[in-house]
Amino acid sequence: MTTQTGGCQCGAVRFRCEVEAETASICHCRMCQKAFGSFYAPLVHTRGGTLVWTKAEPKRFRSSTYAARGFCPDCGTPLTYETAEAVSIAIGALDDPGAVPPLVQDGVEGKIAYVDGLHLLLGRVTEEDPEFAAVAATIVSHQHPDAPSASEA
Repeated sequence: MTTQTGGCQCGAVRFRCEVEAETASICHCRMCQKAFGSFYAPLVHTRGGTLVWTKAEPKRFRSSTYAARGFCPDCGTPLTYETAEAVSIAIGALDDPGAVPPLVQDGVEGKIAYVDGLHLLLGRVTEEDPEFAAVAATIVSHQHPDAPSASEA
């Protein structure tokens, strides 16, 4: 078990919990794709009773009779996948998502065919994109930093 902090992009919702790193996964099912607006959903179970909302709580959408999904009501960041058995946190919402690598892929019947080839795509650093370089220098981020403030700790 490892204690993690995290929250949404705008910082309106923050949390602290112990995660069960051995449950870290990505889910390819269509419902997870839609909930995350992505190719898959990276999730990890929280240890029962350890999830504490340190700044507001997410809004929830009951996506099925089995699960509800929590998200920030202000910026829309996906945060949780909640069932009667467990609450999972979006790995990308952790302040240190690199500390919780996925160990399994679930819902592979819904996997988009090109996902397995993503690692073959050309990779570049944001500042090296010639069309974006001039714009990048002018951007002011409004994203919450990846660390809890003193009041959220």
